[in-house]
Amino acid sequence: MSETLIKIRGLKFSRGDRVIFENVDMDIPRTGITAIMGPSGTGKTTLLKLIGGQLTPDAGIIEVDGQDVHKLRTRDLYALRKRMGMLFQSGALLTDLSVFDNVAYPIREHTRLSEVMVRQLVLLKLNAVGLRGAVDLMPSELSGGMARRVAMARAIALDPMMIMYDEPFTGQDPISMGVLVQLIKSLNDALKICSIVVSHDVFETMSIADYVYIISAGTVVEHGSPEDMHNSQSEWTRQFIDGLADGPVPFHFDAPPLLDDLFAASGRRRG
Repeated sequence: MSETLIKIRGLKFSRGDRVIFENVDMDIPRTGITAIMGPSGTGKTTLLKLIGGQLTPDAGIIEVDGQDVHKLRTRDLYALRKRMGMLFQSGALLTDLSVFDNVAYPIREHTRLSEVMVRQLVLLKLNAVGLRGAVDLMPSELSGGMARRVAMARAIALDPMMIMYDEPFTGQDPISMGVLVQLIKSLNDALKICSIVVSHDVFETMSIADYVYIISAGTVVEHGSPEDMHNSQSEWTRQFIDGLADGPVPFHFDAPPLLDDLFAASGRRRG
């Protein structure tokens, strides 16, 4: 069995005239935590949708467990997706269902287990994220951090081979963020699976990642261990890691010279 779970070669993807990815190559291992990082708007979430087959690339291939995702028949793609867990950026809990029923939903949808077995599995998954006591609560009764943890329990409900985390730390208080960081690490270690964390939260993500890809302007800027990233001399990487206001990612959005704009707005010409 290959040590690489996800192989991406020559990936190209655009939205209209805007190029999101241009000749991107990645190898994501079968186990461990791989971080995909970069500034906002660089296509990190889009990459997860491409891996899951929700979007189709303009060129290149994406193979998951040896299968070319975008050549699969619909039935086979759905079968592959059952082996992928997903933690959405918002948590995406079903608001009219209790915590129990949110976690039970994929089990009921994709298996024929008895309700006794469903209940036992749901309680085990919730216990893994520390929320077995919240089993009867509704999503509206949960804090933001608790909602993310319930979503994590749902993501592991079918014992997937991989989990994709889309900005899991966004909007969390320090305690909730610390809990989520610990959970991602402990679940990955316990389940021996592939975890992909898409994030721009440098400290939290670097603290648990085994390997890091930094993307910007449609390409992979640099990749390596967290230590490699901290020691990098790349201007792109340094700007992102150090949180610099200006650099390869400019402070000013592309625009005409200021004086030209000011004179145009006043209806005058520069003399």
